[in-house]
Amino acid sequence: MSDTDAVLFANEAFYRAFADRDEDAMDDLWSASEQIACLHPGWGPLFGREEVLSSWTAIIRNPDSPPILCHDAHAHVYGETAYVICFEEIAGNFLVATNVFVREGRVWKMVHHQAGPTSVRPEVEDNGPAGPVN
Repeated sequence: MSDTDAVLFANEAFYRAFADRDEDAMDDLWSASEQIACLHPGWGPLFGREEVLSSWTAIIRNPDSPPILCHDAHAHVYGETAYVICFEEIAGNFLVATNVFVREGRVWKMVHHQAGPTSVRPEVEDNGPAGPVN
């Protein structure tokens, strides 16, 4: 598997953890050794593992949280760091997201997630609950 494919796999695992409301999977995909951060739309910045994962736990546990579908993911790898830019579909609306990963051994771990509004719509295909990852 190429580094690009491995990063796209890690990115898909992030959206799968959310779709499955799997707190353990969400916890596992974030780096435990590097500083992490997250910018949810409309929230202030979150820093550190405890703050970031607490936010995801609250979102996952909220029965009113809508499903998120990932579309049109593109990975860019620079040595031990990579990022993915993709679209998130939430209740028929779209956000654009950047997910940053670092290599820890043979595994890519997330260190940053940011999503925000966009006026652009991706080409959408139906490939299941996590959406397509191209």
